[in-house]
Amino acid sequence: MDVDGDGELDGVRLDFDGDGALDDALADLDGDGLADHAALDLDGDRMPESLYTDDGSGTWALSGGLPAGHLRWFGLDGAEHTADGPVDVDGDGRADRLFDIDRDGLADRVLRAGADGGFDTGYVDTDGDGRWDVKLVDSDGDGSADDAGPL
Repeated sequence: MDVDGDGELDGVRLDFDGDGALDDALADLDGDGLADHAALDLDGDRMPESLYTDDGSGTWALSGGLPAGHLRWFGLDGAEHTADGPVDVDGDGRADRLFDIDRDGLADRVLRAGADGGFDTGYVDTDGDGRWDVKLVDSDGDGSADDAGPL
């Protein structure tokens, strides 16, 4: 299947969830030859019930929606934004990664891109108000939080 409309096959339909329908998909949208997006229960309305992404670390996370969707998020300064492409939550010029775990259209997790290209900090909205409540820091670069604290 051609997910991004460029004429090249970058995805395959299959039955991941065992419902007997070929309504799930795996796709390689970054062109590295490995699947980085998985959608479950594509039912023709272009809105999957679940969309998962892998940032290359091998960890799949529930993502905010289809790439064409708009995800609202708050910057560290408290200003509300709408994401329709790469976002920079902290204003350092690097693209950060938003997640909408509860799929309400408002980001509730963010991974901040570090200088080395990985993610060094995470922010979490624990109460659903859209504001970041907890900061997680990976100080040694192993992909796990070494420190956590309130914002």
